[in-house]
Amino acid sequence: MARAMFEYTKTVLKKVSFDATLFCKEVEKAVKRLLPHELEELRIFILSLINQNPELNKSLIYLQA
Repeated sequence: MARAMFEYTKTVLKKVSFDATLFCKEVEKAVKRLLPHELEELRIFILSLINQNPELNKSLIYLQA
């Protein structure tokens, strides 16, 4: 079930990546829902999105320990 949540989160983040504010809100929600080991995978995924859309960089603050 948890893996399904991670895949769902990635799908949502891809869809909202056009708006940095909305993207940040979704990342904040994901941090509350996902397991600790999934958060590292999420960080890698977000870094790949940042390569395409640099304004999403501010979302990384939600992934700080």
